[in-house]
Amino acid sequence: MFKTFQSPNSPIMEGIIDLHNYIFFYLLIVFVFVLCMFYNIITIFYLNQKFPLFLTHVFFRNFCYEIRNVVHLPELETVWTILPSFILILIAVPSFTLLYAMDEVIDPSLTIKAIGNQWFWAYEYSDRDYYNADFTSYMIPASDLKKGGHRLLEVDNPVVLPVHTHIRILVAANDVLHSWAVPSLGLKVDAVPGRLNQLSVFIKKQGVFYGQCSELCGVNHGFMPITIRSVPVDSHYDWWDNLL
Repeated sequence: MFKTFQSPNSPIMEGIIDLHNYIFFYLLIVFVFVLCMFYNIITIFYLNQKFPLFLTHVFFRNFCYEIRNVVHLPELETVWTILPSFILILIAVPSFTLLYAMDEVIDPSLTIKAIGNQWFWAYEYSDRDYYNADFTSYMIPASDLKKGGHRLLEVDNPVVLPVHTHIRILVAANDVLHSWAVPSLGLKVDAVPGRLNQLSVFIKKQGVFYGQCSELCGVNHGFMPITIRSVPVDSHYDWWDNLL
């Protein structure tokens, strides 16, 4: 089965997929129109054929013959300036809406910090409702994987987050540029030394979600995966007690 995206598990990722499909609709319209025009230009002007594409025969054939020697047509130039501008406005409105939704942080119930290192991730839980705790997350080598494990994606200490909870994620780095990305949750932000970048997520389903560092950060760049396990809120508290 052909799939372009991972299954969305957050409202932001659902919005990204919807925006992609929305823009792709206009892309197809423009592509078909331009393709038809090229076909007619080639057949009428260069090959001197009288059989342009059937779908554009009625609309463009006579028009093309009439403007064969025209070098300036203000009406046509006005149309091909206004129409693309209108399409861009139709695309820009939902794009900016999604962009601002991604930057909005709604009174988070939990805050964690993800810190990139060469070459592993470290996590800190330091919210006011919790005791401070931190742990590192290293990739499990292929030789140590359990049956059914995902090569280059499994870690020894996954991040455990509660579902149906507004969560803030602060991302930084200790050494060089990294990038913390989990595609199925619509999360991706650079980890910059000396700077905190912010993400927010609302996980809708229980499950395990995988990501990887998405910024070339050194020789082991491909060996610092991200694993998030979403659990019910009660189970998250149990995990927290065991962690302490």
